[in-house]
Amino acid sequence: MKVEKKGQNVEKTSQDKMARMKQLVEEILMHNRNYYELDKPTISDKEWDKLYDELLSLEEETGVVLPNSPSQRVGGNVLDKFVKKRHEVRLYSLNKVRTFEDLDGFFEDMEKAVKNPTFAVEYKFDGLTIVTEYVDGKFVSATTRGNGEVGEDVTEQVRTIHSVPLEIPFKHHLIVQGEGMMTNKALKRYNKTAAEPLKNARNGVAGAIRNLDPKETARRKLDYFCYAILLCDGKKFSSQEEMHNFLAENGFKTGDFFEIVKTPKQAEDLICKIDKIKNTLDVMIDGMVVKLNQVAPREEIGYTNKFPKWAMAFKFEAEEVSTMLEDVVWQVGKSGKVTPIAVLEPVELAGATIKRATLNNIEDIRKKNVFLKSRVFIRRSNEVIPEVLGLAEKFDFSKEIEEPKTCPCCRHKLVKRGPLLFCTNFFGCKEQVVARLSSFVSREAFNIEGLSEMTINQFYDDLNVRHFSDLFKLEKKQLVGLEKFADKKAQNLLDSLEKSKNIEFSRFINAIGINEVGVKTARDLAKHFQTLERLRKATFEEVDEVADIGEVIAHNVVDFFADKNNQKEIDSLLEVGVKIKEEAAAKTSKLAGLTFVLTGTLPNYSRSDMSRLIEENGGKTASSVSKNTSYVLAGEEAGSKLQKAKELGIKIIDESEILKMMK
Repeated sequence: MKVEKKGQNVEKTSQDKMARMKQLVEEILMHNRNYYELDKPTISDKEWDKLYDELLSLEEETGVVLPNSPSQRVGGNVLDKFVKKRHEVRLYSLNKVRTFEDLDGFFEDMEKAVKNPTFAVEYKFDGLTIVTEYVDGKFVSATTRGNGEVGEDVTEQVRTIHSVPLEIPFKHHLIVQGEGMMTNKALKRYNKTAAEPLKNARNGVAGAIRNLDPKETARRKLDYFCYAILLCDGKKFSSQEEMHNFLAENGFKTGDFFEIVKTPKQAEDLICKIDKIKNTLDVMIDGMVVKLNQVAPREEIGYTNKFPKWAMAFKFEAEEVSTMLEDVVWQVGKSGKVTPIAVLEPVELAGATIKRATLNNIEDIRKKNVFLKSRVFIRRSNEVIPEVLGLAEKFDFSKEIEEPKTCPCCRHKLVKRGPLLFCTNFFGCKEQVVARLSSFVSREAFNIEGLSEMTINQFYDDLNVRHFSDLFKLEKKQLVGLEKFADKKAQNLLDSLEKSKNIEFSRFINAIGINEVGVKTARDLAKHFQTLERLRKATFEEVDEVADIGEVIAHNVVDFFADKNNQKEIDSLLEVGVKIKEEAAAKTSKLAGLTFVLTGTLPNYSRSDMSRLIEENGGKTASSVSKNTSYVLAGEEAGSKLQKAKELGIKIIDESEILKMMK
């Protein structure tokens, strides 16, 4: 009897452990979905680790690993080689078009073949095609596209991707096609600690999937987006829309865009809309896919040797090209930082002729392994300055890019701080003085009309202007003696200088040139400290307390006010009559707890004035749209921020609506 009872206790303990394992798997999978798919983590990393460690311990004790256990994601042993695998269903490419005339032709062909056709419009993901297979609801294999008939078995690599379900509700044989992707967020996270940063997200996913070590695949935090069902035993689909919904219901990611249209004009409008905002997406896309929505007519419409006749891809204009790096010039900024700029053989990219691109610093050059007279990859996003991504081809005549020892402007010896170079000839280096003064007089700072960069250059050369306060010491007789300075122009400038002396605290902070402090941060500092005296005396801990300000900027602020030259310059500005309007606390709390993003041109307010008004009523403003945005305030010619707000389902308001909220 005792033995039997003991056996029952053992069995009960084993059952308890299995039940706990199932509970842990469900809980961890839920947290993984919140973290990886929804970007809304619900527990800390430490709490997650505790759950995961408990699961691993139970798996070791019981010798059982559940089919959908997250422990299968970490990557197994290093493979000797990739094994070829024949696809059960042949994979086709897509016919690619680049003009709306060709798109119209596709619609006409489908309208001849099908009565009242509709069309599905989806992203054309720019990653690596992967076919995944499920039997009895369990993930069993993954294969690369290869030549469409034979690919490579990458099951162990793909198993590490969290958005590839290990178990699905559908319990029959299923084969789906999708794209392995590395999101831009994952790329940035990976590059922060990588010995060799990746050039782009596309290279990142290709290198990860085709790596014989699955653990390296796991480190890159890939994603998987599905768009086609190749085989589905026991179920038929009437439309692409039905397939799309089936994939989502079974836990596959499908991207955040799927639309049904009837006319080429509707498709064109969607393509133009996505083309404008594609660089704000977290995934790389290089076009849009248009498919006949109805499934039944597809077999009759048929295929060519390469692609189905019932689908096509509209390709966006290329945003990445290669060209020759002809030279590197080093420029001096307003802080004295000396940065390299790549001089390129002119190349057409995203509707513009590109001649120059960013290289960041000497360590960036070394990591990207680029050389003078080498071919390099260039990428451009919207109006952002193009960036050199990395080496495309090195030649016998390519040369290493040398780090300068002296300032390219004034020949002063450079100082190195980490990977950055600085010219410390603060008032004697023309390039940085002119840059600093130009920023000081700009619209979001002292807003002094009539002072262009060309005029500041003239003042530097002819009037020995070196400091901010020197501008307010200028006399009319000095100005009229300069070329192109008649009596009226001189007087207008003096009037503008006098008018600018009464300045809001946030504008003053933005004007004085604290490293990495722009309009938004200046406003945050002004709102928090309210007076110049309090800000000048602030400790690192006090600055670090300000919302949205991190340690780096906090150090920059404290270091700036500790510098004797900066102290003297601020005192000089006050001596010449600059009066700072103290930052008032919010007048009301009508917008308390709300965050607004402004885009486009408002009818009655500048965006700067509207931002100030929002803050006076207790609200906050942000420069980019995110899940934390409460409202997007849109004016005329609103750009990508408006489109992203629509994508995220954030409420969009106009000027009249926000004014009502503040009444």
